[in-house]
Amino acid sequence: KPEKPDPVYAHKLQELIGGAFGEMTVTMQYLFQGWNCRMEGKYKDLIMDIATEEIGHVEMLATMVARLLEGAPATESSKAAGGDPVVAAVMGGMDPQQAIVAGGGALPADSNGYPWNGRYIVASGNLLADFRANVTAESQGRLQTARLYNMTDDPGVKAMLKFNLARDTHHQNLWLAAIEELQADGLESVVAPDALLDEEHAEHATDLWHLSDGEFSSTGGWANRLAPDGVHQMGFNADPQPLGDKASPPPPDPKLYATYDGAKGTPQNAQLGTEKGVMGKLKDAIPD
Repeated sequence: KPEKPDPVYAHKLQELIGGAFGEMTVTMQYLFQGWNCRMEGKYKDLIMDIATEEIGHVEMLATMVARLLEGAPATESSKAAGGDPVVAAVMGGMDPQQAIVAGGGALPADSNGYPWNGRYIVASGNLLADFRANVTAESQGRLQTARLYNMTDDPGVKAMLKFNLARDTHHQNLWLAAIEELQADGLESVVAPDALLDEEHAEHATDLWHLSDGEFSSTGGWANRLAPDGVHQMGFNADPQPLGDKASPPPPDPKLYATYDGAKGTPQNAQLGTEKGVMGKLKDAIPD
């Protein structure tokens, strides 16, 4: 429990609840990854174990926010606001919506009051891609927790954050270990997804293109080594050349009313049936 009210810090803690890398995000990210996992067994169970724990982290932070708001605000200037608790809360640094909407509690929002958004989550069904996103989420979440740790002197708040830091440490290690195990089990390799490698233009899967004003990217080990996938030889292209003409959109449909001087000619009429492509047309022509 915190030693004293701190509405300003309660406002900051909202980032760990409803921010892009907050606990609501990792909770829903892991839950959907687990629900969408097509393999029963250790990977699905791992995902669901961590997902369920993250629900508790949301509760911990929401409870801490409510405790930090208890008796707030505590500044002399806010006391001078008199009998209007909402005005006093705003002057004391509380998120006004914590008072007006949540009744002195936490919100499903970030530290700017922006509502949590389901688009933050990554749950693709490809476990290698998802586990890498999980490492990123835990890394960013731990980074923000570490910054917030240094923004308070309250021993109760710090005690909670010490626990959260430790769990973020372990979760990063869990996802990294799970990535290694996916590869050891032969389920994934290094590139996600491990498919269409024979279809892509492989000549473009090797060199770093020198396209910035910086001079030192060629000094990195990535400029001359075997790629982590063990297949591609990585190099450096110091003078990349254009692979095509400058991008130029076609003439606009006059019914879209784009400003146009006619320099590119007349737009084509809608080509009915072309959306199916050649294979689609063949399938239509051949009876089942």
